[in-house]
Amino acid sequence: MRRSVALWVSVFLLGIASVWLPSCPLRAQSDEIISKIVVEGAQRVEANTVRSYLLVQEGDAFDSDRIDRSLKSLFATGLFADVTIQREGESLVIRVVENPVINRIAFEGNDRLDDETLEAEISLRPRVIYTRTKVQSDVKRILTLYRRSGRFAATVDPKVIQLPQNRVDVVFEIHEGAVTAIENIRFVGNKKFSDSRLREIIRTKESRWWRFLSSDDTYDPDRLALDRELLRRFYLSEGYADFRVESALAELTPNREDFFITFTVEEGKRYKFGDIGIETTLRDLDPDKVRSNLDIDSGDWYDADAVEKSIDDLNSAVGNLGYAFVDVRPRLDRDRETEIINVTFEINEGPRVFVERIDITGNVRTIDKVIRREFRIVEGDAFNAAKLQRSRQRLQDLDYFEKVEVDEVPGSAPDKAVIKTAVEEKSTGSLSVGAGFSTASGALVDFSVRERNLLGHGQDLRVGLSLGQKNQQVDLSFTEPYFLDRDITAGFDVFYVQTDRQSESSFDTSDAGIALRGGYPITERLKEDWRYSFKRAEIKNVPNKASIYVKEAEGTTYPSVVSHTLTYDTTNSKINPSSGYVTSFSTDFAGLGGDVKYLRNRVSGKYFYPVADKWVLQLGASAGKVTGIFGDEVDLLDRFFIGGDDIRGFATDGVGPRDDDANDALGGEWFYSGTTQLSFPFFGVPAELGLLGRVFTDFGSAWQLDPSGPTVEDSSTIRVSVGFGVTWVSPFGPIGVDVGVPVKKESFDESELLRINFGTSF
Repeated sequence: MRRSVALWVSVFLLGIASVWLPSCPLRAQSDEIISKIVVEGAQRVEANTVRSYLLVQEGDAFDSDRIDRSLKSLFATGLFADVTIQREGESLVIRVVENPVINRIAFEGNDRLDDETLEAEISLRPRVIYTRTKVQSDVKRILTLYRRSGRFAATVDPKVIQLPQNRVDVVFEIHEGAVTAIENIRFVGNKKFSDSRLREIIRTKESRWWRFLSSDDTYDPDRLALDRELLRRFYLSEGYADFRVESALAELTPNREDFFITFTVEEGKRYKFGDIGIETTLRDLDPDKVRSNLDIDSGDWYDADAVEKSIDDLNSAVGNLGYAFVDVRPRLDRDRETEIINVTFEINEGPRVFVERIDITGNVRTIDKVIRREFRIVEGDAFNAAKLQRSRQRLQDLDYFEKVEVDEVPGSAPDKAVIKTAVEEKSTGSLSVGAGFSTASGALVDFSVRERNLLGHGQDLRVGLSLGQKNQQVDLSFTEPYFLDRDITAGFDVFYVQTDRQSESSFDTSDAGIALRGGYPITERLKEDWRYSFKRAEIKNVPNKASIYVKEAEGTTYPSVVSHTLTYDTTNSKINPSSGYVTSFSTDFAGLGGDVKYLRNRVSGKYFYPVADKWVLQLGASAGKVTGIFGDEVDLLDRFFIGGDDIRGFATDGVGPRDDDANDALGGEWFYSGTTQLSFPFFGVPAELGLLGRVFTDFGSAWQLDPSGPTVEDSSTIRVSVGFGVTWVSPFGPIGVDVGVPVKKESFDESELLRINFGTSF
């Protein structure tokens, strides 16, 4: 029995030993250690570089997990197309296949996007390691570029050309395909505004033949996002405070040639303004003092744009009263039952924030100083939102930039702000050859070279030559907007002008001279200008049938004139005003040298009022008086000649004193003129066609000739005309046509039914 038990114990111990001994550490130390790491296939990459990416080294145990992670680490470098790791005896063998190096990158089939544009967007470059992942990423990027330009049918096929020494050429074969146009834009849920009205609001347009110079009729997802915001702003400005865009869906046709875009909207109720109030916590500020700056009235349709404008106006008004830190916030109380929105403007003391710095980006040509000098606030000033808005408008009025963005961002401390200014420059230089026709000047050609931002310093240089049936002119002008680094405009003009006035007054003129000018702002809105000119003025080619007054004026004079002008301007834009007014008063004094002596005063004004969206009412008037001084009479060329552009329906120089025998216009020593005009877009005509209509009534008169005679017809009675006109900003240049009919005139006045202006530059 004992011997049997001993036998079974021996068998059990032998079984345990057979299982345990193969994994014994002593055995592993002799049989499972990496004695050598061998790298095969490496050409450009050093073997030690390969070993540096491994997680095992010589002397380490064969660990399958660490070896697997080493394999992944080598692949992650992007240096190798293939990697294998094998155990051969006591050695670990790493076999690699290196990725090739790119020798050259080429594009084939690309016409719409040039090589430089594509090269700037892709990640692959010559002398960079080639990987399939990078190639596929670049293919997607190229396709994205083409889709943004409206070519959704574009395809890109990358080709790899093998070269010696493990190098490759990468060729992107591109088939651009046709432009994927927008066939139709539909709206769902709109009841108050028609589809055609909403199509005018959004930036995306349906494809039509006249949009061959625009890209707005191609699909762009970023533009679609902008359209959603434009729709929201439009409805909010029309009183629909609950409006929202539920979806904007773009559907591509199966042939990938056209898009159908559908906007689903929910208009909601239309609200009116209820009670309008102002509350303030500012000490000594009477709300009634700034109430006149509100741009809204109780009972009007709710307008989010008007609320924003009122905020800006209140900020500006309170700031002008001496409060540097102001925070104006509207509190809206919406009553959906009565469809009324009560608005209370809360004027509180804002955080004490100062301008830490002004950062400017995007200006490649224009130097920083040209941009900084337009800011109404400088670094270290108290932050003022109204002044910041005015600075943005001044930058836009320079007309140097396609886009101007001025934003406030937090600075390095809670009481500091950084003004981020991003601009996108546009071409300011032009070499133009023009051709045109106008009723006043006849057919003409024009050649000019102009740079409005000379060397990026904001200076304006122009050389021009104009040849027309009635007018020939050569001129050189230069303007320095900030003379001696001060807010002073200075410049000069050199000119030679010949004018044929035979049909109006039986003479020709020839002027040659030079002018010096300067100007400076007195306040933000008020500007003062000075000008001195000296010229040689000649009246010539006077026929025998001409008026005796014209014959007496024949010859040469040398006017030396000092001019002074005050201008007050509140318009919202210098380029295309739609609101505000501008007035000016000018005085010309001739007699500081020369042989002509007179004093001429003139006052004028224009008022712009936005009646509705793109409907602008313009009121304008001007008047003047010229008087001979130091015993001299007023010469023929120094009188006022009106008619034509200022009183449509009457011919050029068609109003005023006239010699009845010779039918020559003689000009008057007094004049006044005015206009009332309403401009509007044509209903149903796309805005991008640039077609605008107008109706107008003009009035005015010119009178008094001293000395006068029995053959002179003269009257100070008012002349009035009415009419309509059309302006088309065509691809060939602006074309303007006005039809005017005199409804009150004198028998000796010269009328004109049709007035045409056409011109272009190329």
